[in-house]
Amino acid sequence: MKKILILLFIIIPFNSIALEKKTTFSYDLFKKAQSDGKVVVVSSWIKYCLSCAKQMKVLNKAKKEFNDIEYFTFDVTNKEISNFFNVEYQSTILIFKNNQEIYRSIGELSKDEIYKAINAVI
Repeated sequence: MKKILILLFIIIPFNSIALEKKTTFSYDLFKKAQSDGKVVVVSSWIKYCLSCAKQMKVLNKAKKEFNDIEYFTFDVTNKEISNFFNVEYQSTILIFKNNQEIYRSIGELSKDEIYKAINAVI
């Protein structure tokens, strides 16, 4: 039993930090991307959130596969940014086009659904 507990304490932290989570959002970059006519995707995360890491992997891949998309992330515990977007939960995805929020979801992890939402805005 002791070995199982030790193994759990080792595996769980490694899985949750397998994808480095850091805030990439800034107001200046957000406004510039919008003024450049890009579709802007913003997602929120929180430390040790496995669904957030999975969602971020899908969104990082989408950023590489879609043209003219700018992708930003932020820690949902950052109240200044959370309040700016009116986001209360981790794993929230926001998509903006022409300075307007077009799409919002909470907890969407499916690559197909996320890509479908992005394609609908492009």
